[in-house]
Amino acid sequence: MTKFQLKIFLKAAYEIILVFLQFFIISLHFFQLEFIPQKQIIKVSTLSYLVGFLIIIIAFIILLIAIKDLGRNLSPFPKPINNSNLVTTGIYRFTRHPMYYSLIFISFGVFLTKLSIYYLFLSISLSLIIKFKIALEEQYLNNKFVNYFVYKNEVKY
Repeated sequence: MTKFQLKIFLKAAYEIILVFLQFFIISLHFFQLEFIPQKQIIKVSTLSYLVGFLIIIIAFIILLIAIKDLGRNLSPFPKPINNSNLVTTGIYRFTRHPMYYSLIFISFGVFLTKLSIYYLFLSISLSLIIKFKIALEEQYLNNKFVNYFVYKNEVKY
C-alpha cells in the first residue's frame, strides 16, 4: 500500500468512525444503561422539563425541514455524494449545518428534561463528534463546490 493509498484509507476510516460514533451516541439517548450512574445534577423542575421538551420539538422540526431541503443530497457521511448539488436555499440560507445543530439541540433538550450527568456527557460527546464531522465536511464541500467559500462567508454558522 502506497503512502497515498494509506492516506485515503485512513480518511475513509475516520469518516466511518465519526458517523458510527454519532449514531451510537444518539442511540444512547434512548437507553438507560444500568451500569452507568444516572445521577441527577439537580432535581428536574417543571420549567426545565418544559424548556427541554420545547427545545426538542423545535429542533426536531428544524431537522425535518433540513432533511426536506437537502432532498437527494442527504447522506450520513461528511463526503458529499456523487452528482450532489450545493444547497443554499430554504433553511440553508440561515445556517450551513441545520441537521447537525438540530441533533445537538435535541440532545441538550433531553439533558434539560433529565438533568443527569449521563445526558450531559452525551450532549458534550455528540457536540464534539459533530464538530469534527463539520470540519471534515467543510473541507470536502470547499474542494467540490467553487462557490462554497462565498456561501461560507455569507452564512456564518
